Amino acid sequence: MVSLFRPNIESLEPYIPGEQPRPGQRLIKLNTNENPYGPSPKVRAAVRRAVANSDLRLYPPPNSGQLIARASRIYHLPPNMILAGNGSDELLAMLFRAALDHTKRVAWAFPTYSLYDTLAAAQQARVIRVPYPRDWTLPVPGLIKARANLTVICNPNSPSATFTPIRVLRELAACLQPRLVAIDEAYVDFAESNALGMVRDFPNLVVLRTLSKSFSMAGARIGLAFANPRVIRGLLTVKDSYNLSRLDIAAACGALDDLPWSKRNIARIRATRDHTITALRKFGFEVPDSAANFILMRIPAKQTGEKAKTESVLSRAVPTRDLAAATIRARFRDSSMQSAAAALRRHGVLVRFFSTPELRDSLRITVGTPAQMSLFLRILGAIVG
Repeated sequence: MVSLFRPNIESLEPYIPGEQPRPGQRLIKLNTNENPYGPSPKVRAAVRRAVANSDLRLYPPPNSGQLIARASRIYHLPPNMILAGNGSDELLAMLFRAALDHTKRVAWAFPTYSLYDTLAAAQQARVIRVPYPRDWTLPVPGLIKARANLTVICNPNSPSATFTPIRVLRELAACLQPRLVAIDEAYVDFAESNALGMVRDFPNLVVLRTLSKSFSMAGARIGLAFANPRVIRGLLTVKDSYNLSRLDIAAACGALDDLPWSKRNIARIRATRDHTITALRKFGFEVPDSAANFILMRIPAKQTGEKAKTESVLSRAVPTRDLAAATIRARFRDSSMQSAAAALRRHGVLVRFFSTPELRDSLRITVGTPAQMSLFLRILGAIVG
């Protein structure tokens, strides 16, 4: 059979998103990190005005000037340091396309957002994956040693939801100059700080944001990149001519015009997140602190040496966190959470299970409404009980 594409494309494994329910299916979606609360009413109003007033037979502004101007005022950076994309995924694709080919290296800490693998493979770039330790501390020495043409840090990381302090990111960006460093901040609005202030200090830095999560705009596909003007100019050379529609631009402007709405929803999600983490730890799961709108729950690592002896003694005494962890390990003897994910789905709750060796002991849980999380915890309690 005649090959239709380049050999690396023929063999490329595409990115696989989380399950999307079919119309009419009654499932609670805690598997794709969407916001459980709707977007601001100003978004709907802006789209209605755009439909009424815009001539949809005409192309949209090629560089989304209205949106860039709005973002410039909110994020306090000049327009020539901002680029809008069809979600931050398109901005990542532009970055990989502009910076990488078969002669170039790209590095990231692993496990992380698996789309990076797909984008790198499409460019035939050499990928250097530096493993995260069990505590999810960013492996800075390994990333510096890689000396990659492009280094990508997802912060907060997905799927761990853990946050790398800004001082650490500054150290990394400084050590890797003049090589490109991209900080993917898709979930950063749920954290306590962010890296946007670094953009003026590091000409090799790109910070990526999305309106999908904190602004409840996953269906509109709006992303923003912040970088030195030279980097923005390079990305513009590989951008699609009209990558955002008139309606998307209007919706994004409506969202940015109502920051209090987004902040209220962020506060609600963070409160529900912290309550859920406490409950999962009481069950005995290992749960790192989350700085995102999702949680990673893991089967606890088996203790060795003195810690194991202590746990054995406690198991004959009173219930403790160590005893709960031992109970979870006994329940999942195959060290896989696949059966738990399947059981939750049978009860109408979708969560994200990753079959890779590094993550098969884990589930990633999107933070939903308090009622949704209460139901999730009730079903999970019956599964592990």
